[in-house]
Amino acid sequence: MRGLGTLVNVATVLAGTAVGLVAGRRVPDRMRETVLSGIGLLTIGVGIASFLATENAVFPVVSIVIGGVIGESLRLDDRLERAGERLRLLAERGRTDLGHSRFVEGFVTATLTFCVGALTIVGSLQDGISGDAQLLIVKAALDGIVAVVYTAVFGIGVAFSAVSILVLQGLVTGLGIIVGDNLLDDRMVAEMEATGGPMIVGIGLLLLNIKRIRLASLLPGLAVAPVLVAIFAT
Repeated sequence: MRGLGTLVNVATVLAGTAVGLVAGRRVPDRMRETVLSGIGLLTIGVGIASFLATENAVFPVVSIVIGGVIGESLRLDDRLERAGERLRLLAERGRTDLGHSRFVEGFVTATLTFCVGALTIVGSLQDGISGDAQLLIVKAALDGIVAVVYTAVFGIGVAFSAVSILVLQGLVTGLGIIVGDNLLDDRMVAEMEATGGPMIVGIGLLLLNIKRIRLASLLPGLAVAPVLVAIFAT
């Protein structure tokens, strides 16, 4: 069944959020901060490893520059935050305990964590092309675990990142169904993974409270990378 991987991913994030809401209240603040910092460090490690997938660093560098120009022109980061704010207003009807900054921060951080990376794109394409959801199910398991920790720190906003997963992965899966198996070759995937690496590092810096980078505005770079490979590496 095509699209199954995305549905499983949405379900694990929602389940992880539910566990985080219940268990998070019982976990001391110090423990939550330590675990979140650990995830931040691991995230940086994953980002560095992803960048090392490149065969020519020019591709991810140029992709990020062009992607950043496109993203800032479209003000993608602002749009993502506004989407989080609209979801917060929708969720807080009849409630006053959600917290503005925590809700939006949870939504944005979880969305970026769960949607940045080659696994999101490649897994969704594979699901659409062949109906093989194996990669997305692996991703779903990882996202569910991270969702528990994020929810314990940021709260219910993490749950709404499932909307982002459903939209993005659903669109890419649909693209795979339409285009077929000739869309991306191994080199394109490698350079796209390398382009996403620095963005993943940026998520780690955010989790460690070192630097907030407008990562959503860099996301178009993931689409630019395979295009550059198609033009200059063939």
